[in-house]
Amino acid sequence: VHLVESGGGLVQAGGSLRLTCAASGFYFSNYAIGWFRQAPGKDRVFVAAISRDGQSADYAESMEGRLTMSRDNGKELAYLQMNNLQPEDTAVYYCGASLYGVETIKVGTASGWGQGTQVTVCS
Repeated sequence: VHLVESGGGLVQAGGSLRLTCAASGFYFSNYAIGWFRQAPGKDRVFVAAISRDGQSADYAESMEGRLTMSRDNGKELAYLQMNNLQPEDTAVYYCGASLYGVETIKVGTASGWGQGTQVTVCS
């Protein structure tokens, strides 16, 4: 399982970013994909996850309403659209893949993780 995140950067409060998770080395359509984030000095926490077929997605309650997760199985890509970003959203964002579905990856169990992409939100 090889995953590479991109799309992070510096944005002002209220702005938006779209993160991309690019997959290779495994059959992408068989895996649920999840996003987690880790702020400095804090634990990695769940952000969003999407089912294998992309028909259902779950979001962290603290961010629900500001997130949309999607995937393109043909291109082996997953996306996380984040709107109305706030300084407390500053973190490294990681994507992971789970053969065992959304409920497994929501608790942080994954077959592999990417290296992460930094999101910094300034006020």
